Amino acid sequence: MRVRSPRILLTLALGAALAACGHAPLSHTQASATPPPVRNVIFMMSDGTPNEAWALTRWVKGARLASDGILTGAVQTYGADSIITDSAPGGTAFATGRKGTDKGIAVAPWRVTIAGVDANPAQAYAPLPTVLEGARLTGRATGLVATANIQHASPAAFSAHTHDRGRYNDIGEQQVYQGIDVVLAGGEQYLLPMADGRGARPDNEDLVRVLQGKGYDYVRTRAQMQAATGTKLFGMFAADDMVYDLDRAQLAPDQPSLAEMTRKAIEVLSRSEKGQRHGFFLFVEGSKVDWAAHANDPTGVIGDLSAYDEAVKVALDFARADGQTLIISTSDHGNGGLTIGRREAKQYATTDDDSVVTPLRRATLTGDGLARLMAQDKSEAHIRDVLARHWGVEDLSAQEVQAIQTAPPQAWRLQYVLGPMLSSRAGVGWTTNGHTGGDPFMHSFGPGQVSGLWENTALAHHMARVMGFDLQALQERLFVEAAPSLAALGLQTELDRTQAANPVLRVRNRQGEEVRLPIHKNELLNADRTHELEGLVVLAEQTGKVYVPRQAITLIRAKLVR
Repeated sequence: MRVRSPRILLTLALGAALAACGHAPLSHTQASATPPPVRNVIFMMSDGTPNEAWALTRWVKGARLASDGILTGAVQTYGADSIITDSAPGGTAFATGRKGTDKGIAVAPWRVTIAGVDANPAQAYAPLPTVLEGARLTGRATGLVATANIQHASPAAFSAHTHDRGRYNDIGEQQVYQGIDVVLAGGEQYLLPMADGRGARPDNEDLVRVLQGKGYDYVRTRAQMQAATGTKLFGMFAADDMVYDLDRAQLAPDQPSLAEMTRKAIEVLSRSEKGQRHGFFLFVEGSKVDWAAHANDPTGVIGDLSAYDEAVKVALDFARADGQTLIISTSDHGNGGLTIGRREAKQYATTDDDSVVTPLRRATLTGDGLARLMAQDKSEAHIRDVLARHWGVEDLSAQEVQAIQTAPPQAWRLQYVLGPMLSSRAGVGWTTNGHTGGDPFMHSFGPGQVSGLWENTALAHHMARVMGFDLQALQERLFVEAAPSLAALGLQTELDRTQAANPVLRVRNRQGEEVRLPIHKNELLNADRTHELEGLVVLAEQTGKVYVPRQAITLIRAKLVR
């Protein structure tokens, strides 16, 4: 008999209590009822957002947020091996409908410690189909928007497959060959060769040239993005991550805002032939709310969450006019343990709003922005001048000046020093520099709207259902284990690692005829032509198994079986 964890028992008890009151929590089974017709799905995520950040942002803005009117529930975020999840397994759950192991990107879990998590040891590390891949196979246009590098964990989970979220070069290559119609974010260095000093790719492939060959408008600035007129758009606005929204005007004025990228993505996807005929799927992430929360920097949290809310408004305006668009907005996990109130505050019952919002409203740059200004000059005079001009802080102690001067040189490390300084002056508290295990808010609008308490995995199945496909059936279509399937046809397979960064699966018959399938791409090559496959060729590095679309098996049979 399996012993249930206290979390499972608590969930069951809570469900029974709510049911007795006539308020049963929405379960996966309840979600399976046939929803209204949905053409478009926009899944939005403010990464690593503490729930109390919404209230803090509302106070500082001094007005209601666009998201307030569509607050419908909350999401359980635990992963396969931790009740406090990372962005990789968190994104994997939203994208694939399966709980993930820490650091895995859209692959089956290999380490499971949480009771009740669905896991088959024989499937460990195998690629899992995503709702973006399923949407593409329904004929829909697809898009990704983020403010981090596009190869970062959350957008990667919808568009790539690997056991390690840090393999940005592999993830970037998979995204280029995934057939996504619109991609807008940072991360250009992972598309460009290392040899000529332009990028970080050790294989020296120029994936920007590949994209241009595939017919994309490739853009690098806000103006170029807005001027683009094609129906395939790839925008890389930074070598790595984009700047925080609060810093954009002063430090990167050529970068678009998240709202502008969202508006452009919706415009391109909805007017494309695919969008007109079948609709679209769009993933939008306000990536760096999480980064600021890690640093306990309230300016970055508030600024980027406000920018995310403006992107939600863009999506809502479209959905209200369209009438056939489902929006789901949530977070993959909490972060930082932010509180309006601190242990040191003795009179919380008489906290005046001005004592909180005034120090935060004075900020014209994030802690990261200040760190960039101080990178070359950490003299006490310069430090005091920067803090006074951009944060209105004129009472730095000698200890605070010393902490700034002795901080490591990287801007993000100095942000960890600066953020708490402003937090203390605004009465904002933090419990950690890491993720937290609570249930983030969920917002939803449109046909198929979701409400109540949902598992993160259930949202993936719901999105798949309203778009007309089943993720399990998609598994059997997109990811067939190549070696046994081809051996059954009398064919030999070899994983050629002659070029370590670009392995190739070679398939031969007894006559010596051969086809090749490059890993991370959607291509089947033989002597006379290149076939474009409907899905990626994926190598599970930890097991050595290669997975290919079933379509590839059919093509190989026709070419090599005599």
